[in-house]
Amino acid sequence: MRHHDHGEPTAHGQPPAVWTGRAHNRVQWLLAVAGAACLALGVDLAVDSPWGSGIAPLLMAVIGCVAAGLLMLFGTLAFVHVAVRVDDEVLEIRCGHMGLPRRRIPLSDVVHADVAHKVTPCQWGGWGYRWRPEKGTAVVVRRGEGLVVRLGDGRVFTVTVDDAEAAVRVIRDRLRLIAARTSQV
Repeated sequence: MRHHDHGEPTAHGQPPAVWTGRAHNRVQWLLAVAGAACLALGVDLAVDSPWGSGIAPLLMAVIGCVAAGLLMLFGTLAFVHVAVRVDDEVLEIRCGHMGLPRRRIPLSDVVHADVAHKVTPCQWGGWGYRWRPEKGTAVVVRRGEGLVVRLGDGRVFTVTVDDAEAAVRVIRDRLRLIAARTSQV
C-alpha cells in the first residue's frame, strides 16, 4: 500500500491508497503551560501551607488549583494537533499525541465532502471537540481551512486540517468508487 500525503492520484489514475493530513495549534501550548502552573501552585499550597486558619480553605484551594491545572493541561494537550487519515473504508480523526479523542467515520456513511475555507473557534464555541445543534460536530485546533463531511443520517462533521481540498478530492474519489461497485452488483 502506497502512502500519499497530498492526495495525488496513483499512476493508474486511482486515488491514493491512504491520504493523511494534519493541523497544528502552537497557541494551545501556552494554555498547557498555564495549566501546569495551576497544578504546580496546587502542589506548592499542599506542601507549604501558609494558612493557619483551618484545613477547609486550604483543601479547597489545593483541590481547585490541581483540578483546574489538570483540566487545562490535558484538555489543551489533546488539541495541540489533529491527524486525519482517509483509506479505502474509513475517515479517521485523531487528536493530540495520544490520538484521543478519536473518531472513525466509515466512508459508506458519507454522502458528501466539501471544504470550509474559514473555520474559526468562534463559530464552534472554542477550540477542541465541539458540538452545536445547528452545525453538527467539529474538531477545531486552529483557524483556517477544514474538511466538512455530510453523513447519510443528516449529521455533519467538520475538522480543521491542512490541504483540506486534497482530502475532499480523495473522499469524493472513494465515494465514486463505492457508488460504482454498488451499481455493478
